[in-house]
Amino acid sequence: MSKARIAIDAMGGDHAPEEIVAGTILAANEYDAELTLVGDEARVRALLRGPGAEKISVVHAPEAVPMDQHASAALRASDRTSLGIAVNLVKNGEADAVVSAGNSGAFLAIALIKLRTIEGIARPAIATVWPGLNGNFVLLDSGANVDCRPEWLEQFGIMGSAYAKAVLGIESPRVALMSLGEERTKGNTLVLESAELLEKAPVNFIGNIEGKDMFYNAADVIVADGFVGNVLLKSSEGVVAAMGKVIKDTLLGGGIMTKLGAVMLAPALRKLRKRFDYESIGGAPLLGLRGNCIVTHGRTTRKGIKHAIGASIAEVDHDVVGKITELVKPHLAKEA
Repeated sequence: MSKARIAIDAMGGDHAPEEIVAGTILAANEYDAELTLVGDEARVRALLRGPGAEKISVVHAPEAVPMDQHASAALRASDRTSLGIAVNLVKNGEADAVVSAGNSGAFLAIALIKLRTIEGIARPAIATVWPGLNGNFVLLDSGANVDCRPEWLEQFGIMGSAYAKAVLGIESPRVALMSLGEERTKGNTLVLESAELLEKAPVNFIGNIEGKDMFYNAADVIVADGFVGNVLLKSSEGVVAAMGKVIKDTLLGGGIMTKLGAVMLAPALRKLRKRFDYESIGGAPLLGLRGNCIVTHGRTTRKGIKHAIGASIAEVDHDVVGKITELVKPHLAKEA
């Protein structure tokens, strides 16, 4: 198998280019892949120091996409920006995947126009991998499409199933709709109509689940519109952060016995923190495009960038685009 070729947007993110370059160097020392940083060549090369740096190539991009720039403006300037040029490398067959911690709205718009969707897929979706009590599960859409149609949610289920099977190694992923009740009669019009379509889709559809069931691995793939999915994502991140602070304040604010207990608990607490650390999971694939795209948090550090690159390599190695295409093709023929 040839090495995966990964283009990294060096200028995207709150800590670019320093953390992006540092994370790419970490990835170069851990993964067997061809890595290319796209950005201001002078700034990027000045940061490429130490073991692993010699393995990384650089493509110059004169501009960067601001984090608050509107998607339409970013699209117009895409051929001059690090994000746009990185996506172009995938479009032109010079890279197999692109990773960015930059403006996610701009990333979606640029990738959608330049790479286009797989035949039979109307809209791409952000698929986030979450840690459950009994293993990881996938949630999509996590924010790419705020307003959705039933057929889009059906397609999200197909794409999520393909990803869970290929990358997470789940033989027959259970696909469920996020709703306000487990009963098939519960939910708004979007959920009810989407359920009818998913029943006929080439996936293992098990019906509805509620928010409280997510972390108990009630399903392997959870489907929602981008509004609900993003609220779930941000709420869960907030709860994890708040609980971490509560535990820390409680242990450090107690008496001597409490503090001694905290010292003894420290290894277990570090393990718990790592398990729910989004940077350890890596980036979120933007599924449904004719190219591999990984979105990661704007505030991510070098560790997150390294894992996002790892996620992009896994997507390439497991041919996620090809597997989604395989699942969709017979479904399209059936509809025809």
